Amino acid sequence: MGLILDSSVVICAERRGDTIPGFLRFVASMIGEERVALSAVGLTELVHSLYRSQTPAIRKQREDFLAQLLLDLEVVPYTKETALIAGQIDAEQRSRGVTIPMVDLLIGATALEYGYSVATLNLRHFRSIPGLNVVPL
Repeated sequence: MGLILDSSVVICAERRGDTIPGFLRFVASMIGEERVALSAVGLTELVHSLYRSQTPAIRKQREDFLAQLLLDLEVVPYTKETALIAGQIDAEQRSRGVTIPMVDLLIGATALEYGYSVATLNLRHFRSIPGLNVVPL
């Protein structure tokens, strides 16, 4: 069992000025001793955010935060199995009129593949993924 951090919780922690140890202690206080990771797709979102920074100072702050975070967290890959899970969920949910943004779908499918939960501030999208345990942070 484990937990994948959605980019929304990481971005919120960085903007609040949390330290990585403090942020990870907070996450551990919410979930216990479970393994905590990022998905490769979520990492892409964080890098995107870094390069869209409004100022060089903000970019440096985000860059430092992400570099420290990556020292402490594993990055779970997007695999062929993840793609199969995501394609099935997307087709089934769209047939019901439910559209899940692709990035959230891929993060959720990654979590399902590995038997992980997802910690997020974006409950609506992730709760549309059947079988996914969503942890609000």
